[in-house]
Amino acid sequence: MSRIDDLIAEYCPDGVERKPLGAIAKLYRGNGLQKKDFTDKGIGCIHYGQIYTRYDTFTSQTISFVDKKLADKLLKVHPNDLIVTATSENLEDVCKAVAWLGGSDIVTGGHSIVVRHHQNAKYLSYYFQTLDFFQRKRAYVHGTKVMEIKKDDLAKIVVPVPPLPVQEEIVRILDSFSSLEAELEAELEARRKQYAYYRNELLTFDRERVQWLKLGEAAFINKGTYITKKQVIPGNIPVILGGCGACLLALGV
Repeated sequence: MSRIDDLIAEYCPDGVERKPLGAIAKLYRGNGLQKKDFTDKGIGCIHYGQIYTRYDTFTSQTISFVDKKLADKLLKVHPNDLIVTATSENLEDVCKAVAWLGGSDIVTGGHSIVVRHHQNAKYLSYYFQTLDFFQRKRAYVHGTKVMEIKKDDLAKIVVPVPPLPVQEEIVRILDSFSSLEAELEAELEARRKQYAYYRNELLTFDRERVQWLKLGEAAFINKGTYITKKQVIPGNIPVILGGCGACLLALGV
């Protein structure tokens, strides 16, 4: 972190300035675009629902397209823009952002807000994932079953705006951690598959070479008595709440 400290001391010795998002960007609300509009080729598009599930912090390629005739009617997304979800069923997913880093314009539709700015797009997208941003957006998100933030309210959220060299260094560090995290997740997934393979191999037997019994022949099985959480009190006898269908299985071999 000393590199960032040095950059802050050099470029903003009085501290990092904070500004409303609307003071450093122009915000546009999309409309139209349904999943049934997707085509195999054409103009790239990002549907707001895909931001929750198919995209991470940034992307340079789209997984969906629309024909040019429809694209001409939709909101344009320029390179370096942020696409932000305006609607969700939960507070966490409202304002989820993806930075568009492709080489040409794409389009987006309803329930999306495009943030056009002159900052580092990945820096802003990373900031939208922070606890600080989450706490600030809570004041502006409204709704119960469907939660939403208005474009003008999103513009009111105050964000830290360090100079670009500081933003770039922050992005470099976070990108490194993201890369490492992806490698660790890939390794973990490989280990899970390895474990599942050997578990199945070790516990699969030739029927002629080992004894096979019905579970009731090899174990004592008894249905437990229903216990509610209210009946659990501090004491020395441990208890496991397994629900009304819980059974006791005691192996006899």
